[in-house]
Amino acid sequence: MISRRRTRQLQVGPVKIGGDAPVTVQSMTKTDTRDVEATVDQIWALEAAGCEIVRVAVPVREAAERLAAIKKQIRIPLVADIHFNYKLALLALDQGVDGLRLNPGNIGGKPFVMEVVRRAQERRIPIRIGVNAGSLEKDLLARDGGPTARGMVDSALRHIRILEECGYPEMKISLKASDPAMMIEAYRMLADQVDYPFHLGVTEAGTPTAGTVKSAVGIGTLLSEGIGDTIRVSLSADPVEEVRVGPGWAWRFSRPSGSGSRG
Repeated sequence: MISRRRTRQLQVGPVKIGGDAPVTVQSMTKTDTRDVEATVDQIWALEAAGCEIVRVAVPVREAAERLAAIKKQIRIPLVADIHFNYKLALLALDQGVDGLRLNPGNIGGKPFVMEVVRRAQERRIPIRIGVNAGSLEKDLLARDGGPTARGMVDSALRHIRILEECGYPEMKISLKASDPAMMIEAYRMLADQVDYPFHLGVTEAGTPTAGTVKSAVGIGTLLSEGIGDTIRVSLSADPVEEVRVGPGWAWRFSRPSGSGSRG
């Protein structure tokens, strides 16, 4: 029996993540979020394949303004993927999303983070801090001579501290790399330093065949060690193919032993 890492528990819509909750399967649409019909159709296909939480890209205001219309037509929780622009995060929250993917250190300063946190607190909307080995801060790359697991962990801790200083622990963390070994090392390192839920994934994994193998190594290794609370398989294919890969792993490692919620 695998002993799951003890984490806080948070809620994305009706879906619990962390604590003693089962490992959940996520995916991300590959449609233009401004196209409500195409995005909704893809989300329904993802749910049918086993997706439990879905993320959509929100690169511009027009995409954020479509989120309420999308949410009204789907059943699974909706997460908005935000980069750099805190105003898009505020608009997404006003549209009723269930979660944000947002790096607090990249949206212009603590006052803007506080504004997002105040809005998120109204419904305890969780924020995923998403660190990617391919886009680490320049000082960390210079220090380590390129992307490293240590650099990924230090980047994550910077963002985590910002939310902690804002008094908002409703967060989950991802540490993604295209190299499964680096990704595994990063999650192992951070697992001993924080108790937030982990979102597992190997980024830019590749074609369905190669990507499934890389994801199986990275995600499967960590789940077998009790590390990981929700997963997303990334493939250069229809996102439905990503979801079809994940449920078997999630089910296999969702039977907890020694796990628990920390509120």
